[in-house]
Amino acid sequence: MANHKSALKRIRSSETKRLRNRYQHKTARNAMKDLKEMEDKKEAEKKLPEVMSMLDKLAKKNIIHENKAANLKSQLAKFVTSL
Repeated sequence: MANHKSALKRIRSSETKRLRNRYQHKTARNAMKDLKEMEDKKEAEKKLPEVMSMLDKLAKKNIIHENKAANLKSQLAKFVTSL
């Protein structure tokens, strides 16, 4: 267990950040899954910018790597155009 006041605060703030990051990452994964299950091209084209925005935000906050976000966005765009 931590002995310093600052270390105790760091533990609390790290846990809060971990939970927030986990929630945001899971939400983005669910949005990607929903997009991949779509069969209507018009709906998918409407949903695509929202999902791309989510991925950009995750990359900006270092929840996922920038290159991973770029790869996912490319994969999703390719999927939507193939519908």
